[in-house]
Amino acid sequence: MGSRLLLLIFPLILNYLVEIALGGKTSSFVRSQWPSTDIPLDNQAFVEPDGYNAPQQVHITQGDYDGKAVIISWVTTSEPGSSEVLYGTKENEYNLKSQGELKNYTFFNYKSGYIHHCLVSDLEYNTKYYYKIGAGDSAREFWFQTPPDIDPDAPYKFGIIGDLGQTYNSLSTLQHYMQTGGQTVLFVGDLSYADNYEHNDGIRWDTWGRLVEPSCAYQPWIWTAGNHEIEYRPDLGEWSTHKAFLHRYATPYMASNSSSTLWYAVRRASAHIIVLSSYSPFVKYTPQWMWLRDELKRVDREKTPWLIVLMHAPIYNSNEAHYMEGESMRAVFEPWFVQYKVDIVFAGHVHAYERSYRISNINYNITSGNQYPVPDKSAPVYITVGDGGNQEGLASMFYDPQPDYSAFREASYGHSTLELKNRTHALYQWNRNDDGKHVPTDFVVFRNQYWGSSTRRRRLKKYHHRWNPNLFASFEDILV
Repeated sequence: MGSRLLLLIFPLILNYLVEIALGGKTSSFVRSQWPSTDIPLDNQAFVEPDGYNAPQQVHITQGDYDGKAVIISWVTTSEPGSSEVLYGTKENEYNLKSQGELKNYTFFNYKSGYIHHCLVSDLEYNTKYYYKIGAGDSAREFWFQTPPDIDPDAPYKFGIIGDLGQTYNSLSTLQHYMQTGGQTVLFVGDLSYADNYEHNDGIRWDTWGRLVEPSCAYQPWIWTAGNHEIEYRPDLGEWSTHKAFLHRYATPYMASNSSSTLWYAVRRASAHIIVLSSYSPFVKYTPQWMWLRDELKRVDREKTPWLIVLMHAPIYNSNEAHYMEGESMRAVFEPWFVQYKVDIVFAGHVHAYERSYRISNINYNITSGNQYPVPDKSAPVYITVGDGGNQEGLASMFYDPQPDYSAFREASYGHSTLELKNRTHALYQWNRNDDGKHVPTDFVVFRNQYWGSSTRRRRLKKYHHRWNPNLFASFEDILV
């Protein structure tokens, strides 16, 4: 198995070696993209399920802190119907049930359907569950797989998608991801882009929910809110923010002692995932700041060695689009990211792809210190994956010359996968949608920031035998 994997990734490793030798790389690839226009409403991608009041826009997310619960959500359009979920471990045998809750909302002249959220808890790890929602001939059946136990060597594969929208490019990204074997999506914000329509057309929230259902009805999507979820429209009499998002997309925020749906944390397999809100107050003494301070102290790298942060606006970005918009959050949170040795920070917002080296700028304080980011082995890698395919098109204008902190960048649509192999190593890959084709383009072997220390590696080799160090031995000098 190890030799087969090495043969598979060898061309990508050669590309990475060239990158190391030459510094950062700006891809010269120019794609002939499909038009950045939304799919028509009558397209098959948006078709409503058969049957009166049939559940639609079905999606699930993690429902607790440790992965033994899911929140199942769906919409009915004709009448409220039941919020009950029937489920079990055998197909067509639903010997368990859970009762959910119902809500709806209006936005200007749009009235939503009936939105159901049901917490299904006390699940067994590493188990396939079948579930049924709706009634009579209109009932629909799905399934999901729970993650393995919380364990430092638990392998797991995440997909990373951002700024998806609902164009043909969006559909291409979604279909390509569904072929990767990814088990959970880390979504870094900007879902439907309904706010780009007159009066923030809520119908486009409904079509987006049907577009992504083939994936997120069967596996959790971990939600991050972006700027297109804010929907602050006082001119329409809509004075609150995130109204559609908060009604439609539940998160397990209370399980991590958060006070808001918009920032929270979950543990899944060998990962501790922290979701932040770029558009909520985060400076010192605000609720988000105080929560993150406490949550980072809760992280146990002996149990969940991979520490991953999600946000929408990138902290490091060399694209002209949204340049420096993440600077204020960087000034507040970057010292903590370095102190706690965060492995990777994923962001969206910029409609292009970019990966940084491990760098920090924590020594600059306006009046003194190095004003440029410098290499820092304790710092995260920052990755922008805002290239899902939305109607606003690609952000193709990168600053030239490429900054020293930028390792690879390209303005193309695509998605990423992060495959945690064990407590020490993970395989990361960005996949370009090349005119509808799945093209692996950027590849990195990440070494865990906590277990990557020489002392812990020696302890691991002495006492643990559940991993195969020889698998990555040939690449020890190029690990990130």
